[in-house]
Amino acid sequence: MFSSRVIPSLTLIDDGLYRTKKFKKPSYVGDPLNAVRIFNEKEVDELFVLDITPSHTWDEGRLQLLTEMAEEAFMPMGLGGNISSVTHVERAFEMGYDKVVINSAAISNTPLIKELAGRFGGQSIVVSIDVGKKMFGGASVYADLGRKTADIDPVEHAQKCEQAGAGEIVIRSIAHDGLMDGFDLDLIARVSSAVSVPVVAAGGAGSLEDLSLAMEAGAHAVTAGSMFVYHGPHRAVLINYPDTEELNRIFSRSKATVKAAP
Repeated sequence: MFSSRVIPSLTLIDDGLYRTKKFKKPSYVGDPLNAVRIFNEKEVDELFVLDITPSHTWDEGRLQLLTEMAEEAFMPMGLGGNISSVTHVERAFEMGYDKVVINSAAISNTPLIKELAGRFGGQSIVVSIDVGKKMFGGASVYADLGRKTADIDPVEHAQKCEQAGAGEIVIRSIAHDGLMDGFDLDLIARVSSAVSVPVVAAGGAGSLEDLSLAMEAGAHAVTAGSMFVYHGPHRAVLINYPDTEELNRIFSRSKATVKAAP
């Protein structure tokens, strides 16, 4: 068995499954419950559900689909999207999710991460960091689905979140989101070398080679959306996931490369 995790990420808007490019132009790709069932059959390691519905207010009607997805899943699930309070996290765990993925709230209210880690354990608190380019060069953390720059260095933010108790960091390049042209390997390397908690690479996966390169750059796990819902050069919608033999092959090579590095 391989120890590296490969995590499909499902992005929800209203009741549908969507994919974006650079956080823009969402395209409908199917029914989320059906996607969960297919990933069950393919025995995926873990699943992220990111609800980016603009009107998501955590009311009972909105939570019904999220609950059904958690009940349908055989694998561990992480829930993200507008999570900004202890009550939200409690509801997520009540629905059956194993982790919460926190983004904007980790920027505006970093002490919340400490409170959540103290209450629920750091292993269940994941901080997702969206990174974009600054107008005059350099990189910055962005909030609100990439709409607002926080003017914070991503490495510094990752370190602060680790210190606050986050058990895992997802690092995502906005510029690579949905393009399936590879990860921002320099960003992954910089963040991975600056923190001791597991780092999950996100944004840009399009092939097994991309997953391998992310691991070589220092990621402990990888997550992808478009790679697991599109197939072929014309991006036909087809839920897919590599089999164990393929993952063993690619990650065995990655580990050998990392071990041989000076």
